[in-house]
Amino acid sequence: MLDQITPFVVDLAASPLVYVVLFALCLLDGFFPPVPSETALVAVAAVAATSGQPVLVGVLVAAAAGAVAGDSVAYWIGRRIGLTRLASSRRPRIAAAFAFAERQMERRPASLILVGRYIPVGRVAVNTTAGATGLPYRRFLGISAVAGSAWAATSVGIALATSSVLHEPVVAALVSMVVAVVLGVVVDRVIGSIGRRREAAAARRRATPERAPRTRTPAPTGETARP
Repeated sequence: MLDQITPFVVDLAASPLVYVVLFALCLLDGFFPPVPSETALVAVAAVAATSGQPVLVGVLVAAAAGAVAGDSVAYWIGRRIGLTRLASSRRPRIAAAFAFAERQMERRPASLILVGRYIPVGRVAVNTTAGATGLPYRRFLGISAVAGSAWAATSVGIALATSSVLHEPVVAALVSMVVAVVLGVVVDRVIGSIGRRREAAAARRRATPERAPRTRTPAPTGETARP
């Protein structure tokens, strides 16, 4: 059923309802990763760039607003559930994502939320952890607004780059969807690799025993004590 969402949204490209549906998809994707908001956004943006419908600015605004709203829902879910229940998920990947987000949230919340927006499971883990750890909502909302706008602009940029070469709306939409999926996989792999390297480095530092400071013996002055 989920694989039929993107074609359905593309079919609505000439209708004002496309903005509402796009907003709803991006909102749901903020706390339910299986919803294909990226592919739908890129596909609709590619159609808009090649055919003029829907209005591209409207697509960008609807996607960014939906992303911020979805992130806020995830934040309040985390605030209500708490860290203990988040980290006790039976799915290893989800539990690991929450554990990593918890470790990083105190040190670099802004960069974590910004990067997490580009990773479907990662953004849910990051935003719910932000709520569970008590990050002030006003601060979270400001960061989320930047992250959601950047994510929407990136997706639209992919569509524009593709449609400038492929002027057929359907072909441009299909190619844009593939590029978006590949980019998401690459970002996911790169971020995961960086996280594993940092964890390994931290483990090595913890395993290395600290050396006791060396005491320096005063150098002889060459003088002998007088009787």
